[in-house]
Amino acid sequence: MPKTMSHEEKLTYMTQTSLPRLIFSLSVPTIISMLITAFYNMADTYFVGLIGSASATGAIGVVFPLMSIMQAVAFMFGHGSGNHMSRSLGAGDTEDAEKMAATGFFSAFVMGCLIMLIGLCIPSGLVSLLGATDTIAPYATQYVLYLMPGAPFLISSFVLNNQLRFQGSAFYGMIGMTAGTLLNVVLDPVFIFVLDMGVAGAALATSLGQVASFVLLLLGTRRGCNIRIRFRSFTPTAENFREIFRGGVPSLARQGLASLATICLNIAAAVYGDAAVAAMSIVNRVMQMCGSAVIGFGQGFQPVCGFNYGAKLYGRVRDAFWFSVKICFLLLIVVAAAALCFAPQIVALFLQNNAEVQQIGALALRLQCVTLPLFSFVIISNMMLQTIGMAGKATLLAASRQGLFLIPAVFLLPKFFGLLGVQMSQTVSDVLSFLLAVPLTLKVLKSFTQQEETDAVKK
Repeated sequence: MPKTMSHEEKLTYMTQTSLPRLIFSLSVPTIISMLITAFYNMADTYFVGLIGSASATGAIGVVFPLMSIMQAVAFMFGHGSGNHMSRSLGAGDTEDAEKMAATGFFSAFVMGCLIMLIGLCIPSGLVSLLGATDTIAPYATQYVLYLMPGAPFLISSFVLNNQLRFQGSAFYGMIGMTAGTLLNVVLDPVFIFVLDMGVAGAALATSLGQVASFVLLLLGTRRGCNIRIRFRSFTPTAENFREIFRGGVPSLARQGLASLATICLNIAAAVYGDAAVAAMSIVNRVMQMCGSAVIGFGQGFQPVCGFNYGAKLYGRVRDAFWFSVKICFLLLIVVAAAALCFAPQIVALFLQNNAEVQQIGALALRLQCVTLPLFSFVIISNMMLQTIGMAGKATLLAASRQGLFLIPAVFLLPKFFGLLGVQMSQTVSDVLSFLLAVPLTLKVLKSFTQQEETDAVKK
């Protein structure tokens, strides 16, 4: 997509360009951004794994839900404000989009400051709640203390990234996220090994990387015709927060419940020792990387959905949905096949010379790959429902995969299958969430066809 165009030109581009070309042009930067974000999360696991301690590696997995909670808050404000912005821009209302951008950004920054204060005040109690064992807790506490100062910047960075992509300017978001990740990867070995900071060094590298992303993303909002963040546009009205929650609660539910599910998974795995916690932590990071391309593709689909839904081009929304599902399904077939074949080698990349971790992780990874292609329909459905403002259905679907189904599975299955129950819990949850997504989504797609027929009669 051209990097500089007027709001009117952007509307024309989003509503008239052929869907494959449009979605791919918007998806490539978001896919890169999501892969970078996933790689960002995996970098700490990899470098800490070189220390050779299952407890240190387990600490990264224990703190991961906390980072997910911060991302959940960011996605709520970023997706909530971004969804509304795309519909406003589709309807030609730039002023409303500016108010929503500022409201989402500044509200998220304040929430980041509150989370930072909580983390700095009670780090030990926090890691215990996250599922740390006695041997993992000291490492996890160090990580939290160095991670928390970056919380406001982490949350605000994700908000800015999402607002940019909902405007059809994902390129600038990609630049910001890439720079932060590269800085993190460079600083990780320096802080962990050269300065001998260990786990604390990984957290400090993450925080500094997020500050760098924040600065570049904020500069990106001032390029081209992107909506600028201005404090004078900050409009904290009940109506604006209602719109943010309507568009953002599904993301909060999805990411928040994913955090809770990971905590439950840590607690369930801890029964079988630090090796089980470390193995499931590694598998979670790998699966996040596998699914990140689909989420990125879906994020490229979302502005297409929002602009065209706002312009009442329901047929284009439906066609864009099915195109996105098909591409993502084929992609996940390839990814799942590769992961099934090389599961032991993939797990070994993160913690070598630990046969127990590799054995537990390889089986869990293979079990999750069996149902991974179903994720394509679930995530694109959720993103469509969220973008068009169907908050109730979107929240239900978002909550299903790593909340309504996964959390009960984590606690119930081990009672019958032991450690295998922990390893297979995500697989069972994926099947159930897919079965829920099908009727919810097909009903909405049918309504698009009916609306098209009604509009045709009126013309």
